Amino acid sequence: MSANTTALVISAHSADFVWRCGGAIALHQERGIDVTVVCLSYGERGESAKLWKQEGMSLAAVKAARRDEAENAAAALGVSDIQFFDVGDYPLDLGRETQDRMVDVIRKVQPQFMLTHSQWDPYNTDHMNTMRFALDCRMIAQAWGHNPGEKVLGAPQLYLFEPHQTEQMQWKPDTFLDITPVWDKKRAAIECMQGQEHLWDYYTNVAQNRGNHFRRNSGGQSGGRDCRYAEGFQSVFPRTVDQL
Repeated sequence: MSANTTALVISAHSADFVWRCGGAIALHQERGIDVTVVCLSYGERGESAKLWKQEGMSLAAVKAARRDEAENAAAALGVSDIQFFDVGDYPLDLGRETQDRMVDVIRKVQPQFMLTHSQWDPYNTDHMNTMRFALDCRMIAQAWGHNPGEKVLGAPQLYLFEPHQTEQMQWKPDTFLDITPVWDKKRAAIECMQGQEHLWDYYTNVAQNRGNHFRRNSGGQSGGRDCRYAEGFQSVFPRTVDQL
């Protein structure tokens, strides 16, 4: 791919991009593909329990801590463009103003592919609302009549990264990505998320399990590729190929 190839991650909260696609981010950054990460919120209300348990904690202090964690994690993954929309969480404010702001980012980045949350997540509606939001913004960014004169978006694939408790989420991966070469970077990014230390080993185990799935689906015991860590994704749109 050319050096100006780009990708876009739309993350509901400031830690989601780390757990769910940190390996993909680091791998593509190493290959010269510029990845922009947009965090819609800091996860300050619903995903910062460890911080809120500290005496005298304030909303501003929680946001600042979460931003520092996310920026450090992005740096560990090689990301130079991380943006924070700060539209609140539980629930996210995904109204017209946020939508227009996101469309502006999409048109500026012109991503070759996008990554976001699963379509269904009854445990965290911020996540599934973000998926619908990403679809809506992708569609608007393709519309010639939206802010005429701007460069419209093509048709980037939208990949849905793995949710928590996948069995409950109607998420079915059709793509496994070997992230073994950048696993150390992802683990370093994971350990930046001090506010959610209880998830560090969980998502390490997820990556190891997906590595097993990569091996089996790349040829299994009769010649499968070695892979220790992988991430799974579900593509939304058909892929156009010249060979299978």
